Amino acid sequence: MTIKPNVLLICADQWRADCISSLGHPNVKTSNLDALAREGVLFRNHFGQCTPCGPSRTSLLTGQYLMNHRSGQNGTPLDARHTNLALEARKLGYDPALFGYTDTSPDPRSHHPNDPALTAYDEGVMPGFRTPLHLPEDMGAWVAELIANGYDLPNGRGDVFRPKKDFARPADRGFRFIPTEFPAEDSETAYLTDAFLKWLLVRERKPWFAHFVFFRPHPPLIAPEPYNAAVDPAAVCFPQRAETPEIEAAQHPLLHFTIDKLRRPGAYDEHNPLDLVAAGDLDIRQMRAAYYGLVNEVDFHLGRIIEHLKATGQYERTLIIVTSDHAEMLGQHYVWGKEIYFDQSFHLPMVVRDPQSAADAARGSRVDAFTQAIDVMPTVLDWLGHKVPRSCDGASLVPFLEGRTPEDWRDAAYFEHDFRNVRSQRVETVLGITSDQCSYAAIRDHDFKYVHFAALPPLLFDMRADPHETRNLAADPAHEPVVLRYAQKMLDWRLSSPDRTMTNMHVGEGGLFSRD
Repeated sequence: MTIKPNVLLICADQWRADCISSLGHPNVKTSNLDALAREGVLFRNHFGQCTPCGPSRTSLLTGQYLMNHRSGQNGTPLDARHTNLALEARKLGYDPALFGYTDTSPDPRSHHPNDPALTAYDEGVMPGFRTPLHLPEDMGAWVAELIANGYDLPNGRGDVFRPKKDFARPADRGFRFIPTEFPAEDSETAYLTDAFLKWLLVRERKPWFAHFVFFRPHPPLIAPEPYNAAVDPAAVCFPQRAETPEIEAAQHPLLHFTIDKLRRPGAYDEHNPLDLVAAGDLDIRQMRAAYYGLVNEVDFHLGRIIEHLKATGQYERTLIIVTSDHAEMLGQHYVWGKEIYFDQSFHLPMVVRDPQSAADAARGSRVDAFTQAIDVMPTVLDWLGHKVPRSCDGASLVPFLEGRTPEDWRDAAYFEHDFRNVRSQRVETVLGITSDQCSYAAIRDHDFKYVHFAALPPLLFDMRADPHETRNLAADPAHEPVVLRYAQKMLDWRLSSPDRTMTNMHVGEGGLFSRD
């Protein structure tokens, strides 16, 4: 009897697209992802659809643009009517398992107001997944394991990422050289991987479908030993930014707001006493070095998973996808995090390894065409031979996996950001706009990037002459034709991409008619 194939979708939170050593990054060591790319396909222009965590994961798992799923912020409910990758996989007989989290906020219409499910945005799980190990924000299962192993954590999750006490930091190392209290073998990355490998032990001869979510390299940027010392800060490139934060902030009101927000210690990186806008060169380089060390840690445990699949004979019947939900600014433009319009927030790593012989011709190839997070769900379903729901905005990447370029493939990436703050109204007050005006949409191709705001000035960057996005050309009279062309192209995209679930159906004589 032929065993159905396995599916493994791995998502590492906040991993930048450039942080792959085979692409020439001078600091990270990603030998295991590099090896997977040599046996699969590396997508070089892969973009997420939105930020932050909850919205981006919703796009990844529903295959929909933000404009359609409308879960725009961490905590914005996801309408229960939407299907997703896990629900569709169940129709094929799989029982999708989640290791980690999806940051899904439930539809409140199906819950009592007193239901604890409505008290924390990150406690929700995308419908369709079972959870052998759920690690939401409180990381309760891992924290309990640390306490059981003798670590003193009276404040639970609030203590686990505190810097190690009485650590002798060398003078040529910044604050973020100080490691966690626990070593690498006790990290949440190791704990999650251990649990997944145990789960696999009883599934060698039956098909499985797993979504495995690494928390790292998500902040706080504190690494366990020895990863805290993996990268010398002196070898780290300083982030691209203007001479002063004031000059940088003048580019756009939203950038000004974002930079100001990062002046408060701990606003981005918990337990970090630094003002990240005014921090010195050494500390900035050290924070970047800590991030790269965390990438190295993720890659090590990725290697453990792949090694296990090979040793148990499952590698050749498992579709493996490695990507991220969104990326990380790492101090570029004075910004840390991912809630701003620059490429560093949206440009993601993506490696897919198809075990089938049909993919042999494409092994080791690199795709420069624009691909998007919303393409992952159609790709998995197409690969499994399942009909892709019409609600999906993405398209299957299977042709690329087999060395072919699909006809009429997109020539740009599109992404969005809903930056409202419903509770505090802080951004609305500072910028003088309403919550429903707190949004932008971007179109990015090889030549230009155009960012359109609902109630703020637009942005235009020449991506060939200015790849770091330092000069806004939107108000330049010489670029008015370019702005018009890209604004029209964005309008075309918005008009052709709204929710299409039932748009090709017709009720009339002869009954319901439906066209794919």
